[in-house]
Parts: sequence; C-alpha cells; structure tokens
Amino acid sequence: MTNTPYLVYGVFWPGAPGSPGAPVASPVLRLQAPDGTFAEAALDDGTRLGFRLAAEGKSCLGHHRVYGPARRDHILCKGRSPAARGHQCERCFVADDFRLMHDFHRGGGVPPGLRSYLMQPHWLYVATFANGASKVGTASDLRKWQRLAEQGAVAASYVARAADGRVVRILEDLVTRDGGLPQQVRSAAKAAALAAPAPADRLASRNTALADEARRLLSGADEDGFEVVQETWNRPRLAGRLCSESARHSYPHALDSGAHGFTVRSVCGSFVLASLDGTDLEFVLDLGGLKGRTIELGEHSSDIPAVQEALF
Repeated sequence: MTNTPYLVYGVFWPGAPGSPGAPVASPVLRLQAPDGTFAEAALDDGTRLGFRLAAEGKSCLGHHRVYGPARRDHILCKGRSPAARGHQCERCFVADDFRLMHDFHRGGGVPPGLRSYLMQPHWLYVATFANGASKVGTASDLRKWQRLAEQGAVAASYVARAADGRVVRILEDLVTRDGGLPQQVRSAAKAAALAAPAPADRLASRNTALADEARRLLSGADEDGFEVVQETWNRPRLAGRLCSESARHSYPHALDSGAHGFTVRSVCGSFVLASLDGTDLEFVLDLGGLKGRTIELGEHSSDIPAVQEALF
C-alpha cells in the first residue's frame, strides 16, 4: 500500500457478533486505489496507522443504485471530481438513489429498488454520546447494529420496530416534534465529548430516561404498522477504553494536510483513541475527517506537541 494514493471512504464496522458475548470483527478504514479496486486497513487495539495527505481538498465518492434490501451497486465517480455536496459532486448527488429516501414518508417518489429497500422492517432508536447529547434515529433491519456502531454511540436503546421505512420516519419526526430529541449530533461535538466523557452510569441513565419518554410518546401515536420495543444496543468492546474516563487529549493536528502516524488503542464510531510515538499521552481524533481525502500510507509519525504541559 505504501506510496499508492488512496481515496478514503471512511470507517466501517462489520455486523454484530453472531452469538452473545462473541467478539465483533475489527472496524476498517476503507480505501479506493487509483484503479478502482478497494482495500481495507483494519483498526484494532495495537494497530499502527501512518499516512500523509497526498492531495488538497476532497473528492467525490460516487453514488448508489439500489435494487432491494440487500442489493445495491456502488458506482465510482468518473475522474474523481471534486466534492461539491457533502462527499459527492453535483452529478453523483443527483444520480444517487439514497438521496430520495428522506422524503419518502412525506409522499416523495422513489425508484422501485429503493422502494423495496425502504419497505423492509426498520428500527427506531435513541442514542446518547459521550457528553450526554442524544438523538433519535432510524436503522434498517439489515444494519440494525452497525448503524449505531458507526455513529459512535456510547449508549443506545431501540424503542420501536416498524414495518417499513415510511412508518419509522413518521415515528422519528413524532419523537423530535413532541419529545424535543434532535435527529443529528455533529461529529465535532462527538469528538470533543470523547476528550472528556461523562461517567458511564450517568450516560446510561440518561439514555434510559430518554428512551422511556420516547416509548411513552409512541404508545399514544395515531399510526399503524409498528410496535414499541424495549431493547438495549450492545456497544462494541473495542470502544470501551475510548468511552471511559481515562486521561486523554484532543488530537492537536488537522487531518487535511501533513503526515500523521499513531497506534490505535480504542475505536468508537470513526473516533480513535491513539498513542503517539515518544510520549505516554493519548489523543482523540476523528478519522471521519479523512473521508473524501486522498492519502498515502507509510511509516509516518505525528509531531508531538512542543509543550506537553500545555495539554493539562
């Protein structure tokens, strides 16, 4: 992989363990080579990751055609055009089937494949992050566990199982409207919270209280096609250290330029607790900041802050 420019697609988590107590496979940093093939760099406790930014700005990550719950094509962007909307160029944004899903429950038209995807069972959840900030969200049946793992939740509860994606989004809007729970928490806020996470029992209690309130609201909903559920999401073990109250600091370097290298100690979502060469300090960084950027892997190291005492 050394000296090959890779386009970063982000951090992806595999499926939930097959049996209670079984370990979850390591998350990966997904990379696209210039010839269009993909590679994955595993992220686990003890993994050494070194890279340098090989280009300025962000490139388009292509778009999807959806044919059903488990069938879709990822179509690469021709020429790796600069990203204009999020992580897509204008052409790929317009061609992406998934962009239409957010208005489906309001009567928006969708192609047959996406309709089939949206008509599978969906779950409504309440997620809580390291500072207590919480949100309501949805996950398809096939990605029930990964959705929360990739978002970097510290604690989460499923509150409803809906017959399809239309019903679950109606329920999501209801919990936002009547319960005040937002549908988004910014990545920057999640990363900052992980630099000084609240006690685990406090976060668990907050999530339980918010989930119970959401269930109360849903019990009175004038909508068919769902059932209220009481189920706790199981956080991956690899996230434990990052979600604990051990000493750590925010990573002092921006990921949009330069060279970086560190040893992974814990991963929660796209957020990493990392140790730098030559110091016992640990740092929190968001590998999601590399999404859409081009990097070269290699034996690189991050600079240690000049005055370490300033970090305390």
